[in-house]
Order: sequence, then structure tokens, then C-alpha cells
Amino acid sequence: MSTPGFVSPDAIRARFSQAMSSMYREEVPLYGSLLELVAEVNAQVIAERPEVAESLYCTGEIERLAGERHGAIRVGTAAELATLARLFAVMGMQPVGYYDLAPAGVPVHSTAFRAVHEQALQVSPFRVFTSLLRLELIEDATLREMAASLLSRRTIFTEAALALIQCHETEGGLTEDQAQSFIQQALETFRWHREATVTAEQYQQLHDQHRLIADVVAFKGPHINHLTPRTLDIDAVQAGMPGKGIPPKAVIEGPPPRKHPILLRQTSFKALQERVAFTDQSGIGSHTARFGEIEQRGAALTPKGRALYDRLLNESRAALAGFPSEANADTYMATLAEQFSAFPDDLAQMREQGLAFFRYFVTAEGLAADAQGPLQQLIDAGHVRFEPLVYEDFLPVSAAGIFQSNLGGQAQAHDLAQSSQVAFEQALGRPVLDELALYAESEQRSLLGCAQLLKLREPLF
Repeated sequence: MSTPGFVSPDAIRARFSQAMSSMYREEVPLYGSLLELVAEVNAQVIAERPEVAESLYCTGEIERLAGERHGAIRVGTAAELATLARLFAVMGMQPVGYYDLAPAGVPVHSTAFRAVHEQALQVSPFRVFTSLLRLELIEDATLREMAASLLSRRTIFTEAALALIQCHETEGGLTEDQAQSFIQQALETFRWHREATVTAEQYQQLHDQHRLIADVVAFKGPHINHLTPRTLDIDAVQAGMPGKGIPPKAVIEGPPPRKHPILLRQTSFKALQERVAFTDQSGIGSHTARFGEIEQRGAALTPKGRALYDRLLNESRAALAGFPSEANADTYMATLAEQFSAFPDDLAQMREQGLAFFRYFVTAEGLAADAQGPLQQLIDAGHVRFEPLVYEDFLPVSAAGIFQSNLGGQAQAHDLAQSSQVAFEQALGRPVLDELALYAESEQRSLLGCAQLLKLREPLF
């Protein structure tokens, strides 16, 4: 709810997402080709699969599909992370979940900033996967001190952006003119800058420790490193990418293809080699960082469903005896499909077995019949229908796989690294929210809404 005179956080978020997409399309032309391919595939799925179209219209997801995006950004200090949290709060985005990527060889831990209520998500589901560099994982003490010194000297937010964030916090919102200015100023944090803040030798030292460390430390700002549209058929997009001149990564991350998708599947085009100017030379050198990503979102799983998913994924990885790559892609996908045959691919079974979260809707027949009774009876009579709740978050293994495939090299797991959600939340300045609790609350709100519409004498949960 917005105060009269102020632009709602949801509207600011939607506008910022559009502005970010336009900026990234100018910076990375292949992203535009990717959007065209995704739009073509989505239109084909809606035309050829009426059950998918019906579900999208029932849930209202059809209205958010074309503009749905998630971005990713990496910062280097606690102060940068805490200020980003304040910036995202202007847009109604809160930190959801904790992800530690160090065990997969990526020296960061992360959260996802997003809207948390289904009504806000319908306006704009824009998300930003936000990572904080773990300086303590830089093994070379001299290099670690150099990285800390470089990061301490930079400011990644414009003065105007900081002033508008403060205004939002003090006044409780932004006016139309302030909101427009905020969007333009906030974009500067996410913009690509080809001028490095280090010498070529310093860059190489950071790069040799880990490519992601060089990406975070060596530039004046964090820059958005990918922007991700949502597709209804990621396998069709993967197959169509070469025809658009887009080189895809070898393996789609996440679960195998299913009639009823679960959680998240992701693929990407390979990272760009971009020219950069180091402080000791002009226009010479390159940096690999930004890439294009595509996602297909499925049902949000309950704790029981996640436990089954994790077990089947771990068994698939164990059978492969290594990370998926171009060399073993076919073998891995076959293994994945075999293992995941143990996960029901039927919405009724998933609901009955408590594997996924759902939204419930009163049907026209239910309203006309003045229906009464327990939930299952209402469903059996066609008075209430259910649709899976969209998974709005991320998967650590998938995120690490995308990072590794685009950063190159053979990243080694940090076996001695301790997961540190407490340290991350201290840097953030607040606790992260539990995504499973958010899904449970959305499911309960939908059941309460059905009970109110039908004027039921007993609650449905």
C-alpha cells in the first residue's frame, strides 16, 4: 500500500526492472537476441499447450511473464551490501534466503532481494541475486590486504542515490519526480565501466586467485553481470540459441525436463570477453564477466519435497563422479532423468504427498453452488482448483554451476570454509527471510481467501 503522493515501491521496482533491461540490452546486444528467442518460445508454448496457458491465466502469471527478470550483482564490502539492502528497500525488495557458494569453489555468500507477497510479485517479480565477496577466503595475505584496500577506496553509489534512499527512509516514500530520479541514479551502480581501478599486474594477481575476485575488486562499481528472462520451455530455448548466434553452456542446471516443472532450471550463454583499460595502460586487456542467462521456474517445494530433490540431485552428481560439462552432458542428463523418475510428475500426487506448495482458487461452479465442505471435497467437486506456487528463489548448486561455467577454470571447493550466515546477516544489517515460511504463508492466504469467498463455516487449513 502506498501513501497518497508517493509512488508505490512495487511501481518503482517494475520501472527499475524495465530500465535495467533496456540498459543491459544496449551493453550486451546478445541479450536482445535472447529476449527475442524467449518471446518466440513462450508464444509457441502458450499456443500449443492450452493447459499451460490456462494455468498462467488462472494464477495471473501471464501478466508478469514477458517482463519477468532476475539480475545478479556482486559486492566487496559489508558497507556496500548494507547500502544495497537500503536501495532495494525503496523498491519493496527484501533479502530472502542465504546461499553459501564457497563449498562449490566460489568465494561468496549471497541472498536474493525480492518482493515477498504474492500481490507484489504479480506487479513485478524482479529479483536480484546479491553476493558478498568473502575476503577471508583469499589465501594470500598480501593479496587479501590489497583487495581490502582497493575496496575501501571506492564508492559504488552516487550521492544523489544515497540522498534519495535517505529521503525514502525519512519521509516514508518518494514522489513521482523523486522516483524517476532514483531509478536513473540507482542504475549507475549496475552500469558497466570498462575502466579498471588496478594495474594490469594487480588484475592478473586477483584473477589468478579467482576470476570472480578480479570481477568484484578490480572495477569502480559492481556492474550487473547477467539479466535473466523467464521461459516456459528452457529445452526449446537451449536448442534454439545456436540459431540466434548465441553459444549456450553445455548443461541446463537444475532438475530434468518434466511435465510439471519444479524449482528452477537455468542455462546461459558463455561470458563475454570485454576490453578494459587498466590504470597503467589504455585500452589494452580483457575481462570475462558478463553473460546471458535464461530460467524456467516451476513449483516451490515444501521441506519434504526439497529433501527428495536434494537426495536425487546428489545421487545424480555422485553417479557422474564430477561436475557436468560438455564432455559428459548427455550422460549427465540421462542419469538425471533416471534418478528423478522417483519424484512424482503429477500435481495431484505432489499435493497429496506434501511435496509442493499450492495456491487455491474458487471456481465459477463453486461460487454458483454455494459450496461447503472440507478442502478435498471441494476439490473433488470442482469447486476449488489448485495451482503450484511459483518458486521465486534460487538453488545454490545451480548458481555455482552457472558461475563456474562462465568464469572458466577449475574452481576448487573451499573445504575449510565455514558457512557463515551470521556474518552475512551482520554485514547486511538484518536477518534474511526464510523462503519456506513465505511460501507457507502464501498458501495459507489463498486458502483463507477461498474460505471467505465461499463463506465457509470451517477453515480450510
